[in-house]
Amino acid sequence: MKMKHQYYCLIVLLFLTSCNKNHKDFKQTYTNNPEKSMTLVGGGCDGCEIMYKGIPKTIAAIDTSAGWNERGQKLVVKGTVYQLDSKTTAQNVIIYYWHTDSNGLYSQKKESKNNAAIHGYLRGWVKTDASGNYAIHTLRPAPYPKETLPAHIHFSVKELNLQNEYYTDDLVFDDDTLLTNEKRIALEKRGGSGIVKVTTSNDVQIAIHNIILGRNIPNHPAINK
Repeated sequence: MKMKHQYYCLIVLLFLTSCNKNHKDFKQTYTNNPEKSMTLVGGGCDGCEIMYKGIPKTIAAIDTSAGWNERGQKLVVKGTVYQLDSKTTAQNVIIYYWHTDSNGLYSQKKESKNNAAIHGYLRGWVKTDASGNYAIHTLRPAPYPKETLPAHIHFSVKELNLQNEYYTDDLVFDDDTLLTNEKRIALEKRGGSGIVKVTTSNDVQIAIHNIILGRNIPNHPAINK
């Protein structure tokens, strides 16, 4: 029972939190010091250094994960990143994403790097273009096996003028039966709402997911302007 409880706690932690760490020139100096985390934009979180494991030198506004060519429901997540005023678009913002496969697992491939194993192989990066837009081509993730957490995609954001990155609300699907009213109310709306509605075109699901920098993000400098 103890092991089962510990496993459940880990799953809950992965759903409710993402990653954050100190960052300078893509070199990490991560700390678990709670006093220092209070000064980090977003408050910090465990495992944020994984965002920088395997990060490419050049990041495009459109990324295609390995899942796009696998069996499963094709999914395109696209949107615009805005400044806190919800009107001004933000360019050159790095968005890191990761999610489960069609079996609800963070599976690995032989070529996957062990130091990023916890995030699986369905992970990648986009950088917003001059209009603040981005797009991710992947497959729709499945929920964790035998759990009640909704299927979701994790996001971590790195603004170029900030020292560290911060996590936003996980992307969750409005049509997911596991996304109960109670779970909807519990969402923090970090970076805006993470709930998306999907439309379908040629068997591809499309989800619009806009992000508002600083929205409900602790210690974000834009809040005090």
